[in-house]
Amino acid sequence: MTPVDQHSEGPPRAGRHRATRAPHRQRTVRLAALGVVLAWLAVAGVGGPLIGRLSEVQQNNNAGFLPKSAESTAVNTFTEKATATRALPYLVVIERPSGLQPADAAAVQSWVAGIPRLPLPADPTRTLGEFLVSPPLGGLPSEDKQAVLVPVQLVGSRASETIAGTSVLFEVAQALRASGEASLGSTGLSVHVTGPGGFFADFVTAFGGIDGILLLVALGVVFVILLVVYRSPFLPFAVLVTSVFGLSTAALFVFPLAKNGAIALSGQSQGILLILVVGAATDYALLLVARYREELHDRQTPWQAMKVAWRAAVEPIAASAATVIIGLLCLRLSELGSTRGLGPVGAFGILGAFVAALTFLPGVLLLAGRRIFWPRIPRVDHVHAEDALGRSGVWGRVAGLVGTHPRRTWVLTFAALAVCAAFVPTYAAKGVTQSDLFLTRVDSVTGQEVLARHFPAGSGSPVQIVTPVAEVDRVVALVGTVAGVRDPFVGEAPGQPPKVVDGSVRVQATLVAPADSVEAEGTVETLRTTLDQVGTDVLVGGSTAVNLDVREASQRDLRVIIPTILAVIFVVLALLLRSLVAPVLLVAANVLSFAATIGVASLVFNHVFDFPGSDPATPLYGFVFLVALGIDYSIFLMTRVREETRARGTRPGILVGLAVTGGVITSAGIVLASTFSALAVLPILFLVQIAFIVAFGVLLDTIVVRSLLVPALAHDLGDLVWWPSRLWRHPTTSEPEATTSSRPGGG
Repeated sequence: MTPVDQHSEGPPRAGRHRATRAPHRQRTVRLAALGVVLAWLAVAGVGGPLIGRLSEVQQNNNAGFLPKSAESTAVNTFTEKATATRALPYLVVIERPSGLQPADAAAVQSWVAGIPRLPLPADPTRTLGEFLVSPPLGGLPSEDKQAVLVPVQLVGSRASETIAGTSVLFEVAQALRASGEASLGSTGLSVHVTGPGGFFADFVTAFGGIDGILLLVALGVVFVILLVVYRSPFLPFAVLVTSVFGLSTAALFVFPLAKNGAIALSGQSQGILLILVVGAATDYALLLVARYREELHDRQTPWQAMKVAWRAAVEPIAASAATVIIGLLCLRLSELGSTRGLGPVGAFGILGAFVAALTFLPGVLLLAGRRIFWPRIPRVDHVHAEDALGRSGVWGRVAGLVGTHPRRTWVLTFAALAVCAAFVPTYAAKGVTQSDLFLTRVDSVTGQEVLARHFPAGSGSPVQIVTPVAEVDRVVALVGTVAGVRDPFVGEAPGQPPKVVDGSVRVQATLVAPADSVEAEGTVETLRTTLDQVGTDVLVGGSTAVNLDVREASQRDLRVIIPTILAVIFVVLALLLRSLVAPVLLVAANVLSFAATIGVASLVFNHVFDFPGSDPATPLYGFVFLVALGIDYSIFLMTRVREETRARGTRPGILVGLAVTGGVITSAGIVLASTFSALAVLPILFLVQIAFIVAFGVLLDTIVVRSLLVPALAHDLGDLVWWPSRLWRHPTTSEPEATTSSRPGGG
């Protein structure tokens, strides 16, 4: 055989070897993918049930979220020592607007005497007496003889317990309401349960369906959007299951940590966790699937396409997840336990979404093959999205606009965002009353209104002052000079000898304003300032002081956490893009987007929804989600731009990156905005405001900032955007026409 003959036989032999290896490799890939999917089914089998049990480990008491250094916390500690326990008051308000009748007093006394024997709805074998500090003493009639106030004291340390899966807070309130209505309602008296215990019980009720209704609404909305995006009946299910499995992974960590007190899980944090995981997992899935679909147009087998797509998608997805996780962990700097708890809770959620999107979803895609895209199955035709640059398609035309008029585009966009941001000073974030936190009518709010009509509005939730024994008389005298405070007395009740603990006693007084109001918080601020004349060892506490300390801690968190998150995001972007100019551009653009969002939210909240105000923590939560999540889309864009720049040059690379990623990033933004909008199904002011801020902000970021401002400004800067990296020092000299040539790495 001649050398020529030997050479001529080589390729067919190699081809036969490849043909032999191909089926073996495909079987290996399928077995590996099946193993990954089965492993995830096992994870979901353990973590899935924990999703439904997260409400069992919730903590919704503001006092429990404050640091030990807070003044109101120190007063609560003293109270526990003085009374041997910490009490959570329920205020039962009984009213007859036409005036109490002679028989009403006896009926009320009889009902009050039976309160300790009332059975709990979830377990009738257990009674209220098991959870009360002491049996309630009779009712206190109002001066107008139209109402009676009955304080019921729950042992504070038992407030977090559950009975048959139901919160004790809810059980006590339901028992009081049902029994009061049955015993007294038939006589024409109305019975309402308010006070801290009543409000907490109604919060528990509001959050009661959070792990069912909210998840179903979020998944339903995402499913509809994915049907429109993929036009396939199968692929949306794969993405949704990825989200649920990511949530199961998060629950594996969050539930035991919250149960053991390592982190604080509030109802708000739980709702945000559900939304965050569904939105993030779907976003990561959209990016991976989009890149996979691109590669299927060039690769013969799904394995080859997934290998290239996974490698291309893992860097931006990992950078995105890392940015959000680090941003969330910055919340650990908060003084509030609820905000600190959201940090790791959200971080575990993002981690679960990240791992599920890059392991379970690829496994499903490889097992299903091209058929999962039915009826629009991608074929090997070497058709690419960038081929339409400037000629057809929405994002091709947008890229053409940016490339033709970059400076005009970013200047006009910047001006429009700046106009919206100008309304930021009108955003009212000084706090709202607990009554205003509910967007639906609840019994505790009705009871608070009845209480305010017939008693000093602060009745039942007195301001509490801890003072050295030697300064008692001076403190009582000064309290009497403060407007909005009345009837100060020493000890547990007027006329009773005070209990001295560590040389101090407790002084109590009634607030004129409702204890949960901003006006009452102002009174407490004045009271603290006045009593500073006596000394720093005079402390002011009570439920109103707790709310005030929470507000002040939230304002401090804004000043500390926001700059920290911006610095962390800048570092992550600098490492990812190997540039200093691009990170400055991206961070500045996202801050402007956030400011514009808050400006628009202020207009909408004040003049459309007529909200009474906003919690001071709302802007912080909005900032964390908008900047940390909003920067994702800039990461997705700029990592693709950097990839294209290596072959095409900076300006052509920007236009190709915009055209190629425009559809998937906008779809991801719509999905995330829709999932956060699902928070609006919960009738809580804080969550509805967060839903609007994040949903509007994400849409603004994806449609305006990422599509127009960032690419136009980067295009105007040219190679300078990569300073001081190698791309700036050695720019590619590709001509613009190269943007329509075959894609690097194509088949």
